[in-house]
This record gives sequence, C-alpha cells and structure tokens, in this order.
Amino acid sequence: MNARYPVPSLDNIPEDIRTRILAVQEKAGFIPNVFLAFARRPAEWRAFFAYHDALMAPETVGRSSNLTKGDREMIVTATSAANQCLYCVVAHGAILRIYEKKPRVADEVAVNYRKADITPRQRAMLDFALKVCQRSHEIEDADFAALHQHGFDDEDIWDIAAITAFFGLSNRMASFAGMLPNPEFYLMGRVPKQT
Repeated sequence: MNARYPVPSLDNIPEDIRTRILAVQEKAGFIPNVFLAFARRPAEWRAFFAYHDALMAPETVGRSSNLTKGDREMIVTATSAANQCLYCVVAHGAILRIYEKKPRVADEVAVNYRKADITPRQRAMLDFALKVCQRSHEIEDADFAALHQHGFDDEDIWDIAAITAFFGLSNRMASFAGMLPNPEFYLMGRVPKQT
C-alpha cells in the first residue's frame, strides 16, 4: 500500500467494517487500498462510505438517477486527473473501463476528455464537472441551461456537482496520505478477466 499512515489489520477493524471489506474482497478478488487506509478511523470510514454509496450507488438509498454508473466513474476519473490523484484516476479509471466496455476510455478521459471517444452528453457533463472542480465560484445559470440541452435535469446536475465535490475530498485524502493504487486496477477492463 505504501501509505504514510499505518493500516489496521482486518482483525483490528470493527465487525461492520470488516464485513463490508470482506464482501468487496469477495467481489473484486482483492481489497482496494482505500478501504483499509480509511479503516484506521472507523467513524470517518462509515461516514465516507455512506456518502460514497449514496452518490455512486443511489439505488442503495432508494433514489433513482439519470446518470449511468459509467457517467459517475467518468466524472471521478476526469476530476481526479485534474486534482492529480493517482489513486483515484487508476482505481476509478479501471471501473470506468469496465462499465463503458472501452479499454482506452479512462486514459482518454484522464488526459483530455475533450478528445475522448465519449458522447456529446458526456462531454457536457464533464465540462460542468471540471468547472465545479476548478472554478465552482463561477457556476451560473447558463451552465445549468447547457446541461438541460443534453437532457440533464436539476437533480442530475446536483449529482454531477456532489460527485465532483466528494471526490475532491477523496483525492486530497488519498494524495496527502500517500495512498497508491492496487496493482490489480491497472489491468482491469483492459484484458479479459481470468476465470
């Protein structure tokens, strides 16, 4: 993991957190480093992942959304690149490749989403997300109107902004703590999964 802070062992993590981490390990085949790094402070872990889930899997809290899972990961990848967060670009880029079924999309979005193989709707979404990321104080009604033209409603716009803001926190925590991406993330969505 190569982090600046000690990572607790699974045996020293509260049961509810350990159960969630083991479920992630069962599904992914490994434990993403963020789960263990944040577990050193259980109350913060619970708050972080509760908000994460509300934004990234809104169906788990009984809310629907017009953003796809790929859209959400695309926002995270693009804004994490702007924030120079290696962990989040690599980890969420891997998930983006899987959801979009495009092995190059994460690299394109992270380097220059304006030239990426994405839809005009997604480009407008990322234009807004990057403005929230870098110049939120400049957001105006015209930014909403531009998104409305692509079929986003005001709740979708809230989601775009909230995902951007939440991962701004995550990017900064991962970067200052020296969190590195798990090696497994680098090949996910690039090569066929081993069965």
